[in-house]
Amino acid sequence: MNLMTAIKSALRALAANTLRSILTMLGIIIGVAAVITMIAVGSGATERVQEQMKGLGSNIMLVLPGGVTAGGVRLGAQTGQGLTEEDALAISKDVPEVQVAAPSLRTAAQVVVGNTNWSTSIMGTTNDYLEAREWPLASGRSFEASDLQGSTKVAIIGKTVARELFGDADPIDQVIRVKKIPVTVIGLLDAKGQNSLGQDQDDLVVVPISTYRNRIQGSATGGKLRRVGVISVKVREGQSMKAAEDGITELLKQRMKVQPGADAPFSIRNLTEILQAQEASSRIMTLLLAAVAGISLIIGGIGIMNIMLVSVTERTREIGLRMAVGARGKDILAQFLIEAVTLSLIGGAIGVVLGAIATWGVGQFAGWQVSMSVASILLATGFSAFVGVFFGFYPARRASKLLPIQALRYE
Repeated sequence: MNLMTAIKSALRALAANTLRSILTMLGIIIGVAAVITMIAVGSGATERVQEQMKGLGSNIMLVLPGGVTAGGVRLGAQTGQGLTEEDALAISKDVPEVQVAAPSLRTAAQVVVGNTNWSTSIMGTTNDYLEAREWPLASGRSFEASDLQGSTKVAIIGKTVARELFGDADPIDQVIRVKKIPVTVIGLLDAKGQNSLGQDQDDLVVVPISTYRNRIQGSATGGKLRRVGVISVKVREGQSMKAAEDGITELLKQRMKVQPGADAPFSIRNLTEILQAQEASSRIMTLLLAAVAGISLIIGGIGIMNIMLVSVTERTREIGLRMAVGARGKDILAQFLIEAVTLSLIGGAIGVVLGAIATWGVGQFAGWQVSMSVASILLATGFSAFVGVFFGFYPARRASKLLPIQALRYE
């Protein structure tokens, strides 16, 4: 018996028991659909974290003012002596692993253009912040030295602010009012999207830190001490984040004259490590979801084996007749093995379709980010074929080992 003959015979046998064949395939259908959907959900979560890492920039750390302890009571963040622009300058110069250290201040304010207004975040910083965040300009220019030193009334705005204030018009050289201060737009930031907390990073107006302090903040004390809310640090490519963190900690402790054993009046957050940990968790979740869904495939394979064993018992006389007219054991083995694999592949194909529909439904109605890849489809389909071979081999081998005389006498 050649291969085509075996395939035709197997298909005829399956068609003769259509309902039973469909019920047998249900386990494979559900298993393949579940594997594809679960991998898509897990991959979507991983891609989301990767997008956040890309939007954040690589090798980023934040240095924040920390709280102090008085009489055993923690007073909270920014109650200590605080960070200054000089601290940021010292970090960039004296810690060899650091590429740039950008001081920044931030507040929320209403921005007005003509009859249009928009509530957004106002940040005072330097060009180093854009370098640290790997945030290019879509158009316009960055701050010049004279802007940073002379408190020039200029700003770089994000895509969301540009859209809300100017629509499709070019915002470059337009004047906006920030806390009644007229500021000229000199640059438009490229789109960043949402961060890990779901906040719109493009909803931002960036001004020189001197402009923020002297014109927008208007605090004499803050201007004299040159305090900042946060220092964004970018570590050089290939350098150790841990070494950079230790260097920054030691430097700031020296500058703030922290006594040995005392709490540091600042904290350092390694954002890259946090997102990398989230990415690793997403990958583990993907593997766990795929493993749980794979159990459905194994259960479906057990169903195939049971039905094939029943089929062998029902067709014992047919097997005996085939052997009596010249069929060999390997022909019988091939016939039943092809039946099992056919059940698995047809079930797998239907499962792929259902999996695609389920993945679309999860993304559409649950609002989750999903990512269905060709690799996941091939994996699920290949595994279903393996299940058919693995669980169909024993019934097929049992059929091929039947003795013709005993099979013909079987009632």
